[in-house]
Amino acid sequence: MAPITPSILLTALILDLLLGDPRRLPHPVVGIGRLISALEGILRRLVRDELSGGAVLLVGVVGTTWLLTFFALKGAYAVHPFLGFSAAAWLSYTCLAARSLHAESKLVADRLSAGDLDGARYYLSRIVGRDTDGLTEHEMWRALVETVAENTSDGVIAPLFYLMLGGPALGLAYKAVNTLESMVGYRNERYLLIGRASARFDDLANWIPARLTGLLVVAAAPLVGLSARGAFRIMLRDRGNHSSPNSGFPEAAAAGALGVRLGGTNRYFGKPVEKPTIGDPQRELSLDSYRGSVRLMYGAAALLVAVWGILLAALNL
Repeated sequence: MAPITPSILLTALILDLLLGDPRRLPHPVVGIGRLISALEGILRRLVRDELSGGAVLLVGVVGTTWLLTFFALKGAYAVHPFLGFSAAAWLSYTCLAARSLHAESKLVADRLSAGDLDGARYYLSRIVGRDTDGLTEHEMWRALVETVAENTSDGVIAPLFYLMLGGPALGLAYKAVNTLESMVGYRNERYLLIGRASARFDDLANWIPARLTGLLVVAAAPLVGLSARGAFRIMLRDRGNHSSPNSGFPEAAAAGALGVRLGGTNRYFGKPVEKPTIGDPQRELSLDSYRGSVRLMYGAAALLVAVWGILLAALNL
């Protein structure tokens, strides 16, 4: 499980910035999703204890993803070093989601800016789990900033962290954990037991990246014209005001940097859920808030890559 090389990571980052998530090209996460669905069906038939079945599902999906990636790369390098490099760069690129997060969220922002609330609700429904029907303009700006802040950790910093730690195999293993949580990690009757192991392991996998993201957002804030002091203060104060043990860190740091208030009432499957607020309403949530959250995402990622590069250079001296 060798760490990724700077040239592979740089190529992956460039591919992500240029291509985003091209829907017509094969994507490992699609294969991971199909594996989850198939294995879940098998385990539901064969294992009566859903908690045990969920643990087997977690180990089976993550282990299979890691092994397939490891041996695919080993085979590619055995054929030719350039083929190995290309495969490693491509697989690493598929772990990253900065361009896709920006593009998908911008569709919502563009519709909101044009006054097309119905269009904004439709595009927002593709990137958030809450009900979007009936959301006001203010609530949609809030949802947009919240999802960019949260996914700065889950979709950008965490994959980079695991790629830097263990290369494409570990990066895709993290994506498998993330995909498991999004598919079976629900607290409803169908998934409460079989999805528990995946949900808990996702919390564990994101524990370090979420806190690292919060700190990176604080450090990036003054570089993108926002408040580092506000980001640090609100992160310390409101990081626990979230149902997730991790998401409060990036969301609170972003709220403080932007000077906005996040949280409040959301609806899921028609039922209202009241969430604690995060941040102070110094500014109205708006297009500027959204653009600031995107700048924070790119700034945090750039800082992580820069720090990693400096550490590698220092270790090689």
